[in-house]
Amino acid sequence: MKNTFKKTEQYNPQSHKEKLLISAIGSLKNDKEVSQFLRDLLTIVEIEEFANRIEIVRLLNQGISYAKIAKQTGVSTTTVTRVAHWLYRGTGGYKIVVERLFSK
Repeated sequence: MKNTFKKTEQYNPQSHKEKLLISAIGSLKNDKEVSQFLRDLLTIVEIEEFANRIEIVRLLNQGISYAKIAKQTGVSTTTVTRVAHWLYRGTGGYKIVVERLFSK
């Protein structure tokens, strides 16, 4: 199955606080720094939820069905559908991750 990415959404930071968050993430230099920042910023449950979304993206990229992904990750098919929407029709952020991590 060939994945078709269509950038249809756009996001621009709306406030100084949002711009600061983006700058903070962009200032991190390696996986260790990112890990430390995410743990300070988020709860363990939030980190697990975001990690689940990346796993869903990985599985979608492999062409696995929504039902199988839901069962494998323990999320609803609604969550898989939502992640798929942002993967295929979002701003392109997930696409960058797919190209950099999963297309090797």
